Amino acid sequence: MKFIAPNAAAHAAIAATLPEVKLLIGEQALVRGSGGTFSHCNAATGEFQMDVPLAGRDEVDKAVAAARAAYPAWRLTKPAHRRSILDRFAGLIDQNIERFSQIAVVENGIPISTMVDGIAPRVANWVRYYAGWSDKIEGLVTGSNAGGGHFEYTVPEPYGVVGHIITWNAPLLSLAMKVPAALAAGNCVVIKPAEFTPFSSQLFAELAFEAGVPPGVINVLPGGVAAGAALVSHPGIDKISFTGGPAAARAIMRSASDTLKPLVFELGGKSANVVFPDVDIDATAAYCAAFGLSNSGQGCALPTRLIIHEAIYERFIDALQTTIEHIPYGDPLDKDVIVGPLINANACERVQDMIDAARASGAGRFLNETTTANTPGNFIPPTLIADVDPYASIAQKEVFGPVLCAFKFHDEQEALALANATEYGLAAYVQTNNLNTAQRLVERLHAGTVYVNRATPALHPGLPFGGLGNSGFGREGGKAGLDEFIRTKGVGVGISPS
Repeated sequence: MKFIAPNAAAHAAIAATLPEVKLLIGEQALVRGSGGTFSHCNAATGEFQMDVPLAGRDEVDKAVAAARAAYPAWRLTKPAHRRSILDRFAGLIDQNIERFSQIAVVENGIPISTMVDGIAPRVANWVRYYAGWSDKIEGLVTGSNAGGGHFEYTVPEPYGVVGHIITWNAPLLSLAMKVPAALAAGNCVVIKPAEFTPFSSQLFAELAFEAGVPPGVINVLPGGVAAGAALVSHPGIDKISFTGGPAAARAIMRSASDTLKPLVFELGGKSANVVFPDVDIDATAAYCAAFGLSNSGQGCALPTRLIIHEAIYERFIDALQTTIEHIPYGDPLDKDVIVGPLINANACERVQDMIDAARASGAGRFLNETTTANTPGNFIPPTLIADVDPYASIAQKEVFGPVLCAFKFHDEQEALALANATEYGLAAYVQTNNLNTAQRLVERLHAGTVYVNRATPALHPGLPFGGLGNSGFGREGGKAGLDEFIRTKGVGVGISPS
C-alpha cells in the first residue's frame, strides 16, 4: 500500500490564497466575533493556516435580525427574478470549480480528485436545479365544486428565516443541498459552518452576493457548539436544517422543543452493501473498495458494511484486498489519491481506538495492515476487516474513517436481516444483475435511499436523500427537498349570493 507524503510547499501556496474568513451579517463583514477564534491547521501537513473568527450569541442575534429585515423583500421578489439570481450563482460556481477544489484540500483534506471530478461540478447542478423550482411553486384548488359558492385553495409560503448547520466532512456539498432550496422557496438563511471548515462557506456566500442575492438573505457565522446552540434556540429562527451526528441532533431537538421549531436532520449512517453472487467480482470489488473508502471514509452514506454471499465470499475478499493494496493514500493534492487525511488529530485518535478495540476483541480478520507512524498529518491507512461479527461494535457504530467491515450471508432472507440490523437507516446498497432480487430488496431494506449496482449517493439534485431511525428525518434533494422549506396555508372563500 503506497503512502504519498504531502507536498508541504504546494499546500502552503494554496493556504496563502485562502479567503479571509469573516462573519457575514447583512451588509457587515466582521473580522472578530464574540465566540473567540479557532486556529485552523492543514489536515494533511499539520501546519497552521489561519485564525478563524467565531460567532457567539451576539452575532447570532444580529444575523437573525438581518435575515428577518431582508425577508419581506426577498419573499416578495418575483419568482422569475429569484430564478435568474440563482442561475447566475450556479454559473459563478461553475467558474470557480478549481478554486473550490483547492480550498477543500487545505480546508479539511478532501482529495483534489474527489472535488474536481465529483463534488464541485455537482454543486452548481444543485443550485441550478432549485433555481428552476423558483417559479414553479404552486398551490392547489381543493374545493371548487363544494357547492354553495364556496371556494377553497392552498397557498405555499416560505417559513421565513431558516438556520442551516453545515457539516464539516463535505461543507460545499452540504451548502448546495440546503441553501438553494431554501432561497428558491423565498426564505432567508443563517448558515453556521463548523469552525473546522469555514472557507468553502465564505466563497459560496461571496459568489451568491456577486450573483445578486441581497444583503441579509444569506448570513454566515462560523462557530462552534455555542453558536449552534444560540441559533437553534433563537425565537427568530423558524426552522433548522442540520447535518451531523445523532448525539448533537438530540440536543438540538431538546432545545428546539422550547419554541416548537421544526427540524430537518441528516445524521450518521452505517450503510449496508449487499453483494450477490451474480456480479462481476473484480469490477464490483473495485467499486466497493474505492467508494467505501472515499474521502477517508468520512461520509455518512458510504457503504462500509459489506454483506457478501457465501458462494463468492473468499474470492470477493481477495479482490477487495488486491484493490485496496493498489489504492494510494496520503497527499490530497495528488490526483491519484482517494484516501486523504482525517479532519484532525482527535479524529485520528478516535478511529485508531476503534480499530485497536476491534482487534483486541477479535472482532474479525484484519487485512491490508500498514502504519503511518512518523508521518505528518492526520492519516489512517485504509483498513479491511473480514469475517466480522455483524453485531460487533466496529460493524455497528459509525467509524467515520477508512475502515471496511465484511461478512457473509447464506440467502436473501439472511442478507436482509443483517442489512437491517442497525440503528441507522440513511442508505443501503445492492449489487446484483437480477432485477427481481434488486426490487425485492429495495422494498424491504430499512433505509431512506437505496442504490443499486454501483450508484453514487447524494450527488443528483433531483433524488431525495435522507434517513430513518438514528439517521434522521426530512429530505434534501428533489421536490421533497424544496417542500422542507415551504409550509401550506389553507384558504376558504365564501361567496355570498347577490
